Amino acid sequence: MNCYFDNASTSFPKPPEVASRIIRYLTDEGGTYGRAAYQRVHEATRQVEQCRDALSALLGVADPEKIAFASNATSALNTVLLGVSSRPTVIWVSPMEHNAVMRPLWHLHRTLGIRMEVLPAMGDGSIDTDALGKLPAGEDSLFVINHLSNVNGVIQPMAEISRLATSRGWKIILDAAQSLGEIPVEAVNWNIDCVAFTGHKALMGPTGTGGFYCKSPQELALTHFGGTGSLSDSYEMPAEMPDRFQAGTPNVAGIVGLLSALENRPAACHTPSDVLACMRELSKLPGIKIYGAKQSDQQGELCSFTHQSQPPATISQKLFERHGIETRSGLHCAPLAHRTLGTFPSGTVRIALSPYHTVADLENLIKAIADVATN
Repeated sequence: MNCYFDNASTSFPKPPEVASRIIRYLTDEGGTYGRAAYQRVHEATRQVEQCRDALSALLGVADPEKIAFASNATSALNTVLLGVSSRPTVIWVSPMEHNAVMRPLWHLHRTLGIRMEVLPAMGDGSIDTDALGKLPAGEDSLFVINHLSNVNGVIQPMAEISRLATSRGWKIILDAAQSLGEIPVEAVNWNIDCVAFTGHKALMGPTGTGGFYCKSPQELALTHFGGTGSLSDSYEMPAEMPDRFQAGTPNVAGIVGLLSALENRPAACHTPSDVLACMRELSKLPGIKIYGAKQSDQQGELCSFTHQSQPPATISQKLFERHGIETRSGLHCAPLAHRTLGTFPSGTVRIALSPYHTVADLENLIKAIADVATN
C-alpha cells in the first residue's frame, strides 16, 4: 500500500533507475561538465546535454541552449525575477503564488519600490480571463503565473491567457514547479518569456535539480558570476547560452539522475477520473471541506481539505500515527494562495498523488480520513 501523499513537496518513490543511474555516475564514471577533454568529461557533458535536450522536448522548445540548469525552481525564479532588466513599476501575480515568487518580489518592492498586484481570479484561484482581457495593454506589463497550484491543484488556463498576452504585449513568467511532468507545458506555443521548473516533483528526479527556459536571455541581467569552462581568458561572463547563467560546476550527479527519470517515467496507475472521484467521496465525509478547482478540467493531481473542528496539523498527525499516511499540513509556503482560498492562517491538509498511486490506495486514503475525521 502506497501511503505517501506528499508528492507536491517531493516525489516518492522515484523510478528505481534514477538511483542506479546516480550510483553508476558516482562510482564508475565521474567527470565534470565541459571543463576538460578526456573521456570522463566527454561522457558527463554528453549526458548533461542529453538531459537538456529531453527537457527542451518536454517544454516544447526548439532551442535547448535556451534552457539553463539551476539547483531548483526557487533558484531559477530568483535568477529570472531579479534579472529582469527592463524593470516594470508593477508586477502582476496570480493569486496562487508560492513564496518562491513572492519573496523575491517582496525584496524588489522593498529595495526598488516595485508594486505587486494580484490578477483578477475566481474563488478557486483560477485567473478570470474575461476580467483579464479588460486590463490595459502595454509592453511593460509583466505577469508571474503559477501554472499548477501547490495548494489546491488548480491549473491556470494558459492557452487563453497566452492569447490575451500575445495580443496585448504582456510578458509572462511561468512557474511550472508543480506542472512540468504532470500536464503539458507549451513554452513556445504559449509565447512564454520564461519558464522555471524543478526536477524533483512531477518529473520524479532527484532534489537539487531544476532550471529555466528563457525566450530572450539577453534581456535578463546577470545575478551570478563565475567559471563556466568557456572564454576562460576573460573576466566577463559569456554572452552565449547556457553558459551565461551556469556559473560554477553543475550538479552532474543530479542531472544524470533527472535524465534517467525523464527516460523511465512510470505509467500512471490511476486516471484523472479516479482523482475526481476520490475528491467527491472525501467531500461527503462529515466535517470535511475540499479545496480544488471548480472546473474538473482544471484539476491537477493534488487537493487540500480542512475539518470543521480539528486543526489541519491534528488531522495530518492522526493520519500518520493511525494509518501511516503521510500528508503535509499548514500553509505550504504559499500564504497568498491560502488568503485567496480563505484558509489563512491555519492552512489545510494537502493530498498530492504520484503515478504510482492505485485506486486501492485512494480507497485506503478515504477510509483513513473518514476515521480521523470522526474520532
